[in-house]
Amino acid sequence: MSVPTSEAKNHTIAVLVDNEPGVLARVIGLFSGRGFNIESLTVAQTDYQNALSRITIVTTGTPMIIAQIKSQLHRLVPVHDVSDLTMDGESVERELALVKVSGVGETRVESLRIADVFRARVVDSTNKSFVFEIVGQSSKVDAFIKLMQPLGLIDVSRTGIAAISRGADAMDPVG
Repeated sequence: MSVPTSEAKNHTIAVLVDNEPGVLARVIGLFSGRGFNIESLTVAQTDYQNALSRITIVTTGTPMIIAQIKSQLHRLVPVHDVSDLTMDGESVERELALVKVSGVGETRVESLRIADVFRARVVDSTNKSFVFEIVGQSSKVDAFIKLMQPLGLIDVSRTGIAAISRGADAMDPVG
């Protein structure tokens, strides 16, 4: 679905669901069936006692489209709670990336300097390459990757955004 970029805005939506087979497919089906794009997707079990998982989705849309997405998510049977972290108050968002860079000599030294500035950790090293681990907001990860491109960027693996609201309140498993 084409969205005018002047009205469209990224939204981070957290969805609390039953941890059972097929739930993720149903949530994804809601997006693909209506032509909505998913920019980032993470999912993991977060409540072992009640067998609940948290799906964090970053999508883009106008306020009307985002309201429609949230409404349709609420109607899915295995969904307990839906929270638009972008609109419901302050939240913390982080992403992890593993970035592989090859290089020798000065380019190797320069990649280490940049990694130090970005607080990226070396998690693997050979004579001709490094694997860096970087954690932060997506814009930080993007900037790090962009600076590594001319130095011998080989590969990137990103987790997608993990997000949580600030403060003492939690998502409501009762919905």
